[in-house]
Amino acid sequence: MLVLLPPSEGKATSGDGVPLALDGLSLPELSAAREQVLNALVELCSADEDAAQEVLGLSKGLRGEVARNAGLRTAGALPAGEVYTGVLFDALGLAKLDEAAYQRAERSLLVFSGLWGAVRIGDRIPPYRCSMGVKLPPLGALGAYWRREMASELPAAAGNGLVLDLRSSAYAAAWKPAGELVARTVTVRVLQEREVDGVLKRSVVSHFNKATKGRLVRDLLNAGVEPGSPGELIEALFGLGYRVEVSTEGSARKAWQLDVVVTDVH
Repeated sequence: MLVLLPPSEGKATSGDGVPLALDGLSLPELSAAREQVLNALVELCSADEDAAQEVLGLSKGLRGEVARNAGLRTAGALPAGEVYTGVLFDALGLAKLDEAAYQRAERSLLVFSGLWGAVRIGDRIPPYRCSMGVKLPPLGALGAYWRREMASELPAAAGNGLVLDLRSSAYAAAWKPAGELVARTVTVRVLQEREVDGVLKRSVVSHFNKATKGRLVRDLLNAGVEPGSPGELIEALFGLGYRVEVSTEGSARKAWQLDVVVTDVH
């Protein structure tokens, strides 16, 4: 099983390890593409802070991220699983997994990134600020850039197994499953069910869907469950106590979509 995750806006403030080694990252075929994005980002942030702040879409309070980006080549690196600190990763709780579950996480989790394309949680990277929605001179829109670069690499990473795609729309744009891989790809939507004036109503959960997805992955890892097909995933989630419904059954053209129905959001 390959689990595709978005990164988080929240990141560790600094790393204390050795600097980045691009050739040490997973998916080494992406090294040249990563080098191009890194060069463009460092150059932009070193040359003009005002321009960099605008291009990166940073608020005044995040202006300091520009200087951090300018020093990415010499900054201390951390495992990617420690760099990302947002809601999904907090709920996933990588640091609390036992050794076996963490090893499963290292094999199965792939975090998408505007700067790195995609990394494993054990890959050592410095904290950075560069979302997939950025149009980075001279490379242009990073979503389109990475879509070209990853078209041949991600199917190899997926192999013959299940792909559980938990990315947000901006990061999903960087790679879309194609061919026979589509029918073994599953996306997840989180719905909250509430009673309103005696009538059960459902609504799409926005912010807290990240926490639900993080817990879902954590529970699969802790249980040692590695489903090889959408049907096995559904069975595994039922066994873990999740209320799951099939919204879209997969085909040669459409990925599976599962609805995870919750009553409380937290």
